[in-house]
Amino acid sequence: MTIKYFLLVSRQGKLRLAKWYTTLSPKQKTTTIKQITQLVLSRKPKQCNFIEHNDTKVVYRKYASLYFIAGIGLDDNELIMLEVIHRYVEVLDRFFGNVCELDLIFNFQKAYFVLDEMIMAGEIQESSKKTVLRCLAQQDETEALENAERGWGDINLEGVARTALLSVQELRQAFTR
Repeated sequence: MTIKYFLLVSRQGKLRLAKWYTTLSPKQKTTTIKQITQLVLSRKPKQCNFIEHNDTKVVYRKYASLYFIAGIGLDDNELIMLEVIHRYVEVLDRFFGNVCELDLIFNFQKAYFVLDEMIMAGEIQESSKKTVLRCLAQQDETEALENAERGWGDINLEGVARTALLSVQELRQAFTR
């Protein structure tokens, strides 16, 4: 199966995530996103989740207020792509604990990381939820370790504030000398 793109769009039509596995110009990407979003959002809930658009088959699924959309080749199996979308949502749901749109807005890097663990270069690489979640846990551990080494602690703002306070104190000492 060749995946051409993967999009997350809110029901208001706002793009929340876009991952491209084919080379397109920025103008072509914008046009494609606009056309696909209009096509998907205008469909009724009882209609089929597959649409042919240009040289791709668009497969989508709505979860809560988000549409998960993927473009695949015309000869590829839509049901497998629906399963990949569902697996992606399951991993996000397990990682965030009942994922919502705000989780994806404020932690978009995690959403991209999960997608990158599952799909690479438009091909399915990992379908195991356990393996993907294990990779996420390892990434979180590494991030926490790096933050601790920088003195940022659990909350980055505390570390930044501490650093800024030390800088102000150093400046005061420099000017009083």
